[in-house]
Amino acid sequence: MPVSPAYRPDPRHLALGEAFYDPVAPSPFPAAVTRWRNDRWAARVGLDTLDDAEWVAHMARFAPLPDNLPEPLALRYHGHQFQSYNPDLGDGRGFLYAQMRDVEDGRLLDLGTKGSGQTPYSRFGDGRLTLKGGVREILATEMLEALGVYTSKSLSLVETGEALMRNDEPSPTRASVLVRLSHTHIRVGSFQRLLFLNEGAALEKLVAYCLETYHPQAPAYENPAVALLAAVTEAVAKMGAEWFQAGFVHGVLNTDNIAITGESFDYGPWRFLPELDTGFTAAYFDQTGLYAFGRQPAALHWNLCRLADCLRHLADQEALVAALELFGEVFDAHLSRLTRARLALDPDDDGAADAPAFFYRALARTKLPFERAFFDLAGGADPERLAGSPHADAYAGPDWAEAIAAIRAARAHPRRDEALAHPYFSRAAPVTMLIDEVEAIWRPIAAGDDWGAFSAKIAEVGEMRGAYGVLLEGVGRGLAHPHAVGIGSDL
Repeated sequence: MPVSPAYRPDPRHLALGEAFYDPVAPSPFPAAVTRWRNDRWAARVGLDTLDDAEWVAHMARFAPLPDNLPEPLALRYHGHQFQSYNPDLGDGRGFLYAQMRDVEDGRLLDLGTKGSGQTPYSRFGDGRLTLKGGVREILATEMLEALGVYTSKSLSLVETGEALMRNDEPSPTRASVLVRLSHTHIRVGSFQRLLFLNEGAALEKLVAYCLETYHPQAPAYENPAVALLAAVTEAVAKMGAEWFQAGFVHGVLNTDNIAITGESFDYGPWRFLPELDTGFTAAYFDQTGLYAFGRQPAALHWNLCRLADCLRHLADQEALVAALELFGEVFDAHLSRLTRARLALDPDDDGAADAPAFFYRALARTKLPFERAFFDLAGGADPERLAGSPHADAYAGPDWAEAIAAIRAARAHPRRDEALAHPYFSRAAPVTMLIDEVEAIWRPIAAGDDWGAFSAKIAEVGEMRGAYGVLLEGVGRGLAHPHAVGIGSDL
C-alpha cells in the first residue's frame, strides 16, 4: 500500500493559478540511496507506510502521490538578498511536489525539494544539493525542533550518485536530494514579485489565499491586507525569539527566506552560538555582520517592512505601520516565556519576567557555553546541580548572583519534576550542535561512508526533544503550534 488511510491530499496551491508557478520535471538521477527517512513526521501526513522502493519512487524520482499535484511546481518569487533587490529569483533547485493535511492538527503541509534539478530560475546553477548540505539541513532542523523552534522538517534525504563541483567544499563531492515538510513555501518575496510586476489583482488574491489557508485565526482587522501583515508580523517576531533562546544564527535572512507562517526554513551557512556573542555571524560572506546573531530581530523587521511595501496600495499606511509595531512587543513576550520554560520555570509567571533578562546578561558577561547555562540552571538553579557543573566557580561569582536569585525566586514550571526526571537532565553535558561537531559528523561519512556519528547525534537530539517537549508544550510553536485547527476543519 503506497500511502496509509491517514493520507489526506489537498493540492491547494493550484487554486492560485498558473501566474504563481511553472510546471517542471525532476532530474533523472543515476542512483537513489536513501540516507534519511523521517518516519516520525511521515506518519503525520500518512506516508510512513511507504516501503523502500515506494519511498525512492516518491522522494527521489518524484512519481506523483495519489490525488496530488500531477507535476512539480517551481514557485515564482523575487527578493532582497542582503538588502539588495533581485528580480531573478524563484525556485532554482527545488519545487513544490505535493500538499496534504497533518493527521494530528489538520493543517496544510507542503512537500518541497532541495537539489531536485534545474528549473527556469536556476540561472547558472546546476540545481543540485551536496550530500553534506543535506546532512547539515537534517542536523539543523532536528536540533531546532528539539529546542522548540517552529521549523521545516527534513523528511527525506536520498543520495543521487552524482559528483558535484563546489567552491566551498572539497570537490568533486557527493550529491543528494532533500525533501522537506513545511506549512508553506509562500514567502515575503512572493508578494514582492507581484509588486514589481504591478499585478495588483494578483496581490489581492494572494492576500486572501494566505489569510484563508495559513492565518484563519488572524486578528479581525477590517482590511485584509492589514490583518495579514499583523498575523505575519506576530509569527515572524516569534520566530526571531525562538532563534534567540536557541542560540541560533540563520545566516541568510533575505526576504525570499521569510515564510509568511513565521516558519524557519532553508538552512545554508547556519550556526549555533558557542557563547552569547551578539556579533557572531554564520556566513563567511557576511562581511559586515548584517545578519549577525544580535541583528537578526532588526533584519526580520526590515523584511516585514518590505512586505508592508507590497501591501501599501491595499491598505492605509498608518494601519500597516501599526501592524509592524507589534513586532517588538511580541518578540519580547515570546522570548521571556520561552526562556522561562527552558529553565523549567512557569512561563506564565509574570512575576519572574526579570529572570530571562538577568540570565542573558550574565551569560553575555561571563561567556559561559550557551547551551550549558540552560542545562545547569534548569529547574531553579539548584545548588547541587550548579556545584556539579564545570562552571561552578562562575556561578558562584558576582556576575551570576542577580540571575540566580531571580531564578530561585520564580515559580516552578508545572511539569518541572517530570521534565527533570527525564534522562536528558542526568547527562554529564547538554546536547549541542556546534560547527566543529557538525564537521566531525561529516568526516567519517566523506571518508568511509560511516554514518555512525550521524545516527548517534540524531539519537541524542531525540532525547533532548523529549525533555524539552515537556517544558515547551504550548509555548514553543515547534512542539504545539497555537494556530492548529481541528482535523475535520475545512480551512
